[in-house]
Amino acid sequence: MRTNCATGWRRKRAGCRRRRRGWRACSRWAAGVAYRIDSPELAAIRARLADAFHGLLTPQDQAGWRAHVTVQNKVTPAEAKTTLAQVQAGFVARSVAIAGLAAWWYRGGPWEPLSRHMFG
Repeated sequence: MRTNCATGWRRKRAGCRRRRRGWRACSRWAAGVAYRIDSPELAAIRARLADAFHGLLTPQDQAGWRAHVTVQNKVTPAEAKTTLAQVQAGFVARSVAIAGLAAWWYRGGPWEPLSRHMFG
């Protein structure tokens, strides 16, 4: 599966503007920085999984979903702004390969790997 990679934000939409190739750049941040992944195929897989687990998902998992790779999380807005400027300075939208999906389990401490499901 191939998709476009993007840079952006973690929480607030305020100040976001659409850019070429589907990536977003934001002017305000809440808690960190992430690369946005724009992939209709991945979104379709996620939707099928959410349907299969209907009634078992947490409120967070039932909410809207945006594929992303977290660069930085749980920092001050000033730290996020600095990191975003550094990341954007060298960012070039490009295709990335998504090799599979992984399931993780959170039991109050660090996330624990549960299973991996590689695409054929």
